Amino acid sequence: MNEPYHFHTTMDVRISDINYGGHVGNDRYLLFFHEARLRYLQNLHLSERDIGRSISLIMLEAHVDYKSQAMVGDVLDIAVRIEELSRVRFTMRYEIRNKDSEELVSHGYTVLAGYDYQKNKVSKLPTSFKEAVAMYEEIIQSKK
Repeated sequence: MNEPYHFHTTMDVRISDINYGGHVGNDRYLLFFHEARLRYLQNLHLSERDIGRSISLIMLEAHVDYKSQAMVGDVLDIAVRIEELSRVRFTMRYEIRNKDSEELVSHGYTVLAGYDYQKNKVSKLPTSFKEAVAMYEEIIQSKK
């Protein structure tokens, strides 16, 4: 699915992001994804701890493709979108580019599900969450 990204945020590469090879460490990309996800949800007035009806999010899967190096001092443009929204889960896609050169640094996705931490089980995504995402992303919700 090659839908456009409506949400963008920037992050600076810090010295703590750099590994022994002199570039951003592979583990840091999941942290970039995490921070971008939090900012995306804040944009919708939501959080990972409450997407509606006291339902939280839990990660089921993560995938990162590394395309080029990022160095300390680089400013990264991180684009985020939600797709494949179903009854209990959805896919969040990320694209990281060097803000100055626009070179693709990394892209990937995470699969998240609604989760009720009080009951300790996967839960149906709140209708209000699905509607907010659909309105923001302009996608048609599947009837899974």
